[in-house]
Amino acid sequence: PENFEITIRELVPKLGAGFIVALTGDVMTMPGLPKRPAALNMDVESDGTVLGLF
Repeated sequence: PENFEITIRELVPKLGAGFIVALTGDVMTMPGLPKRPAALNMDVESDGTVLGLF
């Protein structure tokens, strides 16, 4: 693309990923994932009881 302008309203550093995100217009971003997934804290007992959901 050539000969156009884009307005960047905010620069957001994403330190864990090692880059900078340029936000334009009404862009909404999703939150990042934790280093340790919640699934690692979940378990199902032999009677079917689920542990670690909340």
